[in-house]
Amino acid sequence: QVQLVESGGGLVQAGGSLRLSCAASRGIFVTDTMGWYRQAPGQERELVAFIAGGGRTTYVDSVKGRFTISRDNAKNTVSLQMNSLRPEDTAVYYCYLGRGGGINYWGKGIVVTVSS
Repeated sequence: QVQLVESGGGLVQAGGSLRLSCAASRGIFVTDTMGWYRQAPGQERELVAFIAGGGRTTYVDSVKGRFTISRDNAKNTVSLQMNSLRPEDTAVYYCYLGRGGGINYWGKGIVVTVSS
């Protein structure tokens, strides 16, 4: 079992930046996929970004050019640098770890609020 703990959320004005971090309680495998999802009030949870074991990254169109995902396998962490934040980025952000074979882990979520 792996526990994921998010940090770095909070309230920021539009145009500002936040950096989310996610720490895993046990070792991250180099083959794990790590990612961030978000869920805004009244909406479905959506993928924001993920980074595969080989370092390939994928972003939802709405955050391309503004968000950057990175991972540090030695420190068992994945981070999401969020720049040029918009009010529509307001959501609960969840850390995700996919290990294959249907094994997935989720953090409890952290709130990001962007004021206009």
